[in-house]
Amino acid sequence: MKVGIVCYPTFGGSGVVASELGMSLAKEGNEVHFITYKLPVRLDFISNNIHFHEVFVEEYPLFQFQPYELALSSKIVEVVEMYNLEILHVHYAIPHAYAAYMAKQMLKEKGIVVKVVTTLHGTDITLVGSHPNYKTAVEFSINHSDVVTTVSDSLKSDTLRLFNIKKEIQVIYNFIDFDKYPEITDEECQRSSIAQNNEKIVTHISNLRPVKRAWDVIDIFYKIQKKIPSKLLLVGEGPDRERIECMAKDLGILDKILFLGNSNEVNKLLCYSDLFILPSETESFGLAALEAMAAKTPVISTNSGGLPEVNIEGVTGFLSNIGDTDNMAKNGIYILESDERLLKFKQNAFAQAQQFSLQNILPGYIETYKEVLGK
Repeated sequence: MKVGIVCYPTFGGSGVVASELGMSLAKEGNEVHFITYKLPVRLDFISNNIHFHEVFVEEYPLFQFQPYELALSSKIVEVVEMYNLEILHVHYAIPHAYAAYMAKQMLKEKGIVVKVVTTLHGTDITLVGSHPNYKTAVEFSINHSDVVTTVSDSLKSDTLRLFNIKKEIQVIYNFIDFDKYPEITDEECQRSSIAQNNEKIVTHISNLRPVKRAWDVIDIFYKIQKKIPSKLLLVGEGPDRERIECMAKDLGILDKILFLGNSNEVNKLLCYSDLFILPSETESFGLAALEAMAAKTPVISTNSGGLPEVNIEGVTGFLSNIGDTDNMAKNGIYILESDERLLKFKQNAFAQAQQFSLQNILPGYIETYKEVLGK
């Protein structure tokens, strides 16, 4: 198959999943073309089966904001024509599903048929897409896609609740490529470079946007470290970075936190971790939690969105109400205070993560492609 993938090329979950999916499809012998404004951060290589097409947006003084969706639609048409693509798999409703629809109509006038598969990831539906300024266009784009998928049952329910959807929606979960999570020895992990022997390591990974509630991470860690000697690894960059750094300084725990910025080696960083904290206001799935669990790390999270479908209460970690940092800290201490209990939670987290392995999820996408192509 010849597949075009349109995604945000950033560190967010949708871009990560789109990149991993494209690379996996290429390994299966499919021809994959990424169409976006820069090389996706998780795209490890370019090969005979993987191609990258950059979308350029010309600066023009008439526009306060440059019309990316127009440039994207034109680039999609160009790539589909040049490489005879059969499917466009667009990740995120705004602006990708809309741009794909416009491209499809332009191609139709040229006698070219291309199928559009739209995968909804979360904020494009719950935070942005439902806004009155965008809702009509998002609803139209979803209903005019050939196939629509979501990454969790929770997001499917939200989509059907917020929009008048006339299409069947399939749930295809996010996934983990366990080949990228090999066993790392104690010598390779070098845990001693971060923490003392008696200290536990707590981790948070996100883009530090307000929806991730990174200030709750600081509050939870502050309460944990008063009971359990520990260090905090913060991975990611975003608008709340300065706020949480000031908060940590005011609480007197700045010296116990390592700000590591963005990283393409999340799997290697997670080898240090004893506990993962994800106090998000909303998560359509919780890919960061799944990545932690794949690295044998129990998760303390909120019970919002799709997180209960990933993090199992009392088994792989614990779920709390949004903003209940006392409960999250209590649960974190409960896991960390007993090495035997911690080991059990680690084993459970890893076992649960395997349900979302690439080998289990990829066939669902391939079957969807074949069905829409009538193969």
